Amino acid sequence: MSTEVDYTPLRWQSHDGLTLEARDYAPATPSAEAPIVCIPGLTRSARDFDEVAPWLAKHGRRVIVVNLRGRGPSGYDPTGRSYKPATYVRDMQALLKHEGLEATYIIGTSLGGLVAMGMASANIRQVAGVVLNDIGPAVDPAGLKRIASYAGKTPPVSTWTDAVAYAKFTGETAFPDFKDADWKKLAKRTFRVDENGGPAFDYDPKIFKPAPAFAIKIASFFLWRKFRHMASKRPTLVLRGAISDVLSATTVQQMHDRVPTLTSKEIPGVGHAPTLDEPESRNALSAFFLS
Repeated sequence: MSTEVDYTPLRWQSHDGLTLEARDYAPATPSAEAPIVCIPGLTRSARDFDEVAPWLAKHGRRVIVVNLRGRGPSGYDPTGRSYKPATYVRDMQALLKHEGLEATYIIGTSLGGLVAMGMASANIRQVAGVVLNDIGPAVDPAGLKRIASYAGKTPPVSTWTDAVAYAKFTGETAFPDFKDADWKKLAKRTFRVDENGGPAFDYDPKIFKPAPAFAIKIASFFLWRKFRHMASKRPTLVLRGAISDVLSATTVQQMHDRVPTLTSKEIPGVGHAPTLDEPESRNALSAFFLS
């Protein structure tokens, strides 16, 4: 099935005056179901959903793919102080208000999943259901250490060959079976095209601030409460990369223990985070959204 579906840029204002932007994929034959909002990971943009968003729209679902503040064409915070989950939740609430939406489904990759849990905690009525893509209430230290090794750092990347090499350097742990074409696709999703046709980093380096271990433990305590509140009240699917260093199999089992109605699927051969283009990911999403 072709996934070529045009999107319309969607812009709205944050509470602190930033112009934020999303991609709005309108289905040819609209469904009565609530729209799906896709929220990318820490250093990622709406391009991560370039294939899955039009695929869902082809099946009748309106899909809104956001660029969080400081990413893609969304506004940057000149101080850098607002780059935190609570602010992202507030931005998503402003989006729903702007579009007159009472509730949406959410697909949240990594950080996007934390934002989804925050939205459900703030107002469960705004959340119809959630897909957590390789994220849970506990994050493995190994994954945090790896992400900290590159997030917020922008080494020189002047050609698309450099961009592909960077994508491979930061992603080879997660995607050991990727071929050349896959790395080129990942590079195109990682970098924007600058005015000269070359690659440019597409996020504000200020978005990442390492947190001390005690702060991570405290955050995890509250995340477990937010997760249980969300998943016990709304349909929730967890996707885990089988070799993920961020979401462990043990954490997924603990999530099931706390919420027995939880649905999960392990995606073979990938780590953090599944691209959602994998056949296993599509099958799980199809069962969650389209069955």
